[in-house]
Amino acid sequence: MKCPFCNHQSTRVIDSRAVENNSEIRRRRECQDCKKRFTTYEKCENHSIIVIKKNKEREKFDKNKILNGMIHACEKRKVPLEVLEKASEEIEFELNHLNQSEIETALIGEMVMERLKNIDQVAYVRFASVYREFKDIDSYLLEIEKIKGKTEE
Repeated sequence: MKCPFCNHQSTRVIDSRAVENNSEIRRRRECQDCKKRFTTYEKCENHSIIVIKKNKEREKFDKNKILNGMIHACEKRKVPLEVLEKASEEIEFELNHLNQSEIETALIGEMVMERLKNIDQVAYVRFASVYREFKDIDSYLLEIEKIKGKTEE
């Protein structure tokens, strides 16, 4: 690891610790030349997933897009950010364990809606209205009736 202060090529690890649910390693390093210390983080790289959009375009998977969509659906709702972050991490974990290099947005959207349904039903309907492109009030009513039927069971 190159020193960020003097660009010397030789550094040594002083301390290593697991962070973030043991998914990262934090390393404290010291430059052999200037003796300054700095921190690095080591994380296992997941295979890259390509998302196939509705218009058939392909783009690299971005967990932040999921999180931002959920945050937008939960606007003015009392949903803690940590809950949404955890849900987006669960979705990313599931997608990585499908062992598929390409995944359609339809699957991702359904996963988001399933999580939102359990987090906040109003946010779920908001997300579903955009994702499923509701055309009229009847579409909303039908979705609300589906939710009411499942919660009464």
